[in-house]
Amino acid sequence: MTSTTTTRTPTGAALVLGSCVSLSFGAALATELFPTLGAWGVTAIRLGIAAVILLVVIRPAVRGWDRRQWKAAITFGVALGGMNAAFYAAIDRIPLGPAVAIEFLGPLVLSAILTRRLTDTAWLILAVSGITLLGVDGLIGSDALDPIGIGFALIAAAFWAFYIRASAHAGAVIPGRGALAVAFVVASVLMLPFGVPAAVVAVTDPTLVLLAIGTALLGSVLPYTLEFSALRLLPQRVFGILLSLEPATATLAGWLLLGQKASPLRLAAIALVIAASVGVSLVRPRRRIEPEAAVASSLK
Repeated sequence: MTSTTTTRTPTGAALVLGSCVSLSFGAALATELFPTLGAWGVTAIRLGIAAVILLVVIRPAVRGWDRRQWKAAITFGVALGGMNAAFYAAIDRIPLGPAVAIEFLGPLVLSAILTRRLTDTAWLILAVSGITLLGVDGLIGSDALDPIGIGFALIAAAFWAFYIRASAHAGAVIPGRGALAVAFVVASVLMLPFGVPAAVVAVTDPTLVLLAIGTALLGSVLPYTLEFSALRLLPQRVFGILLSLEPATATLAGWLLLGQKASPLRLAAIALVIAASVGVSLVRPRRRIEPEAAVASSLK
C-alpha cells in the first residue's frame, strides 16, 4: 500500500504539471486566432478537432455502456464545454495570467470543501495567498481588468469545479478513457452553432488550420488526457490544489508568447502557488483512501 501510494502521488503531480503547461501555452496560441475566428469560434473548432482525434485514438466501446455511464459522460461533456467557452471568452478580454487566477477560484473552493487534513489546509492557504496577490496585481497594475472578462472568468471558475467532479465521477464509473472522447463530442456538439461559421472561415487559410490543430492538441487533447489520468491517481482535493500551478504557467506563457509583462508582485504570487503545489505533492499522509473510493463517498 505504501509503495503504491508513493508511486501514485508524484506520478499524478507530474501529470497535472504537464497539463498546466500544455493548457496555458495552448491558450496563448489560441489568442492568435481570436481576431479572425472569435473566442467562441476558436473554442468550438478546438473542441471539434480534439473530439475527432480522441475518437480515432481511443475508440470508446460505448455499446456496452449503461444509463449511469452515459449520464456520467454527458455531464462530463457539459462541464468541459462550459469551462472552455467561458475561459476563452475571458482571455479575449483580460490577460492570460489574471484570467487563470480568477478561474482557479473554482478548484480552490472545491479543495477547501473536500479537505480534511490540517496540512492540506496549510497548502491551500498558501495557494490562496498567491491567487490573492495575482488579483491585487491585476487591480493595481498597469493593465486594467475588463469587468465582462472578469465575469466570464468567474463563470469558468464554476465550470472548472464542476469539471473536476464530473471528470472524477466519469473516470470512476467508466473504464479506460472512453468517457474523455465522448465528453469532447458532447462539448463540440454544444458549441456547434459557433463552430460552423468559424470553420468556414478557417478552411480558407492553411495557416489558420495549422494554428487550430496546434491549439486543439496543446489546449485540449494533451492536457485533458493528462488530467483524466491524474484524477485516477489523486484525491480530488489534492488535484485541486495542484492545479494552483496553472496561474503560474499561464503567466509564463503570456510573457513568452504574448508579451504580457510579469511584475514583481505577480512573480511573488507565482512563487507562492508553486510552493503550495510542491508541498501538497511531497507531504503525504500515512493512510489514504483510494481516489475511486473518495469519489464514491463524496457523491453520496
